[in-house]
Amino acid sequence: MKQLLIVAHGSRKESSNNEIRSLSEKVSGELSSNVNKVSVAFLELASPSIQEGIDDCFNSGVEEIIVLPYFLAGGNHVLEDIPREIRQALNNWPEKNITILPHIGANEGMCALLAKACKP
Repeated sequence: MKQLLIVAHGSRKESSNNEIRSLSEKVSGELSSNVNKVSVAFLELASPSIQEGIDDCFNSGVEEIIVLPYFLAGGNHVLEDIPREIRQALNNWPEKNITILPHIGANEGMCALLAKACKP
């Protein structure tokens, strides 16, 4: 089994965190059959944490997690914090696989999405 874990920053405002949760449900409906489930984890300020999200995935029988950093720019959270969290999680799950995708701002489709958003 393979699972997509969308990792967002997290907010003190629960409605913002719920937006990410809602997004994950919508993404789930768009994925191909090679990804079995989509879930969310947060870097800070919200639950579940990245470690908790990874533990939940692997405890449910997932063999591989694909992490999508839900960040527009490649700052410290993307370049340092998330990879560090993933490395720490792999210490607990050495037989499992975790792949970190480029952050969403680096996705080639982002330019088209922004252009589409600007059309009246």
